[in-house]
Amino acid sequence: MAEIVAEPLRVHEPSLDARAREHAVAGALARVGLSAALAERYPHELSGGQCQRVGIARAMILAPRLLVCDEPVSALDAPTQQQIIALLAGLRQESGMCLLFISHNLALIRRLCERVLVLYLGHMMELAPAAALFASPRHPYSQELLAAIPVADPDIQPERLARVRAGEPPSPLSPPSGCVYRTRCAHAMAVCAERVPQWEEPGAEQGIACHRWREI
Repeated sequence: MAEIVAEPLRVHEPSLDARAREHAVAGALARVGLSAALAERYPHELSGGQCQRVGIARAMILAPRLLVCDEPVSALDAPTQQQIIALLAGLRQESGMCLLFISHNLALIRRLCERVLVLYLGHMMELAPAAALFASPRHPYSQELLAAIPVADPDIQPERLARVRAGEPPSPLSPPSGCVYRTRCAHAMAVCAERVPQWEEPGAEQGIACHRWREI
């Protein structure tokens, strides 16, 4: 495991000697909550959460200004997810780095992110501060996403599930003309098939691509 964490140093800091690399690795492991005793273990000897911490230590060892996390907790159980999210939040605050968090888990996004960019088939739908997006989404797709968040109430959840649209979304290799979301949008009109909606910025740190967002 120590070799994995040290690899960025060997590539980007080749002047460091073995002792300096060993010290840096020990510090990186400590920052992510791993004991130095684990340094000589192989990946298959670690739990899923420990492996993810190793990946974070490897990414943080060069003190990046931007850390990109693409579905970093999707394969972990719920308690471990919360631990990793708390770790990332702490590292961000401690180092001052920017964190780009990519996920389908809206609960984790709400907890960790300051601003949220909603994508559909690779196209930008809406950008907003997290609090504003979750309180009052403007784009129809954002509204549908938030409406799909499960509710732990057997009297409410069945009705919510009944409103979920049937069928599969279009292939990103052959997206619809105009607005790519129009084929699944309850508010679509002829203009939505004819023209790609412009990216508009209705407020500070906000953006939206929808022909009808003012009406809905």
